[in-house]
Amino acid sequence: MQSENIAAISTGNVPSGVAVIRISGDSPLSIAEKCFKPSGKTAVKDFTPYRLYPGEIQAEGFCDHGLCVYFKSPKSFTGEDVVEFQCHGGLAITHGILKKILSLGARLATKGEFTKRAFINGKLSLASAEGLIEMINGESVSGVRAGYSLYREKLTRRAEEMQNALTAALAEIDADMDFPEEDLESLSTENVRAGLNGVTKELASLINGYSAGRTLVKGVKVAIVGKPNVGKSSLLNALLNYDKAIVSSVAGTTRDAVEGRIDINDVPFFFTDTAGIRETSGEIEKIGVEMSKKILESADVILFVTAAGERGEEDEKIYSLVKNKNCITAVNKIDTVREKHTGADVFVSATAKTGIDELKNALYGKAVGKVDLGSEFVCEERHYAALKKAKEKLDLALSGLGKTPLELVAMDIKDGWDALGEITGKTASEEIINEIFSKFCVGK
Repeated sequence: MQSENIAAISTGNVPSGVAVIRISGDSPLSIAEKCFKPSGKTAVKDFTPYRLYPGEIQAEGFCDHGLCVYFKSPKSFTGEDVVEFQCHGGLAITHGILKKILSLGARLATKGEFTKRAFINGKLSLASAEGLIEMINGESVSGVRAGYSLYREKLTRRAEEMQNALTAALAEIDADMDFPEEDLESLSTENVRAGLNGVTKELASLINGYSAGRTLVKGVKVAIVGKPNVGKSSLLNALLNYDKAIVSSVAGTTRDAVEGRIDINDVPFFFTDTAGIRETSGEIEKIGVEMSKKILESADVILFVTAAGERGEEDEKIYSLVKNKNCITAVNKIDTVREKHTGADVFVSATAKTGIDELKNALYGKAVGKVDLGSEFVCEERHYAALKKAKEKLDLALSGLGKTPLELVAMDIKDGWDALGEITGKTASEEIINEIFSKFCVGK
């Protein structure tokens, strides 16, 4: 199928040492012939695919010396013929070359259009495209890893394997309905049940890993709470390894939330040192306390801090607010008392920086658990919703086996198959597809 030539700067609209300008469509070489003069004897139309050729790139009003490479369909990113120019990355240079290419008949690509063409041409799945978005936008190692897992089609392959199992179950039902006189229903029912049980078990595993998978991409929000003057600010500074919060012996010094970030085992943790929660008459401090309570509601993990040897009624009131949440209890200032420390998850001294590594490990374990970064895990809300929908439909099918007509069971199985297809893109709506590719920049 022929498609018009599209072009864009693939390396972004920022100055750089080197930039890439991409053309994709049915005849990008014909455009390259008119704006690239090879240094060697090989004419542009005779370029060997995937080989870099040096030469002069003509732009609007000037030339640049760079490289040209031709990717022949279907062995290209988009699945179409592709030409890429590598040039110097000044904005005047890249814009001038792009302007020349557009004047020769190419159209400026829209957001994500190169990747959308790759999807349409079967070069990647919809989930893979979403993984590419996560990689490009990733601000942490764990986020990039999660994106790469999607990009390399790990979840797609798993979804397709489950679809194959459902197709086999549907074939069993079809055979039974086509040959009712052979009394195959009992055998078919057991075979279908076994197949559906295997798929629902796999779905449950993926669904249960969503929370941790999402954490790997978005990071962990940690609220540090406790009564005033238990050393929350000092503990935040010790975790960050620099002074972020004001440290004072005056209770209630932290009236506003103080934030900071560290990466623990490549996962970003965003800490908020809240104002000390207590009954207060000061209007400004009261606002800070109310803010603290709101932060508690949005936190993934609560770090409840007390001072060694000082846990009392006020601490217990605060603990009652957080004990049923995803909470870690930490006793601070252990260097100030001699008695044996008990009754907490972690024991630390922010000033002496004792127990900080143990605290980091506890936070990671509480937030992420034992997620295998090398396995397939769910980190996109869209995929999570599709998996839940698939499981709901298959649970209905299982409950109906032997009780309702096989035609109705088959309908539920088909609905489950379609839900899994939303992950790969086979059954996704045009609206969803367009929304996903609109998240890309021009040139991707």
